[in-house]
Amino acid sequence: MRRPRGSVRVMGDPRTPAAHVRSAHLRDLSPVELHGILRLRSDVFVVEQQCAYADIDGRDADPGTEHLWVEEDGAVVATLRIVRGDVAQIGRIVTRADRRGAGLASVLLRAALDRVSRPVELKAQARLDGWYERFGFVRCSEEWIEDGIPHVRMRLTR
Repeated sequence: MRRPRGSVRVMGDPRTPAAHVRSAHLRDLSPVELHGILRLRSDVFVVEQQCAYADIDGRDADPGTEHLWVEEDGAVVATLRIVRGDVAQIGRIVTRADRRGAGLASVLLRAALDRVSRPVELKAQARLDGWYERFGFVRCSEEWIEDGIPHVRMRLTR
């Protein structure tokens, strides 16, 4: 069964008075919702960032994986996923290019952090580590290159 969908106020962007954060496990996503999530991830990670990799990695279908997203005018404009395990993983955080800077990724990350116990980890593009630090994440690995982009593992324990 799909969780109730909440509304979170996005501050600082008059174009986004309220972002309705939606959440569902794969089995509860409609075909249109799933397509929107996967299309956005592909548009950004594969096309824009020029990283030819298998985005559909099987983790999306894990029973504990939860997808969070924001839609505007019926289109997915930001999304992430939570993969639950011994340590929860937040990943595939992405915002459509024309909506970046509107606070949607922050809204989604806060919503994800409200849903998981600590510790929680993520793999961040190294250039974004300062953004994740604003949420309390700290680096817990050396930098490495993945698909041509520097990454670092980050962890939140509080």
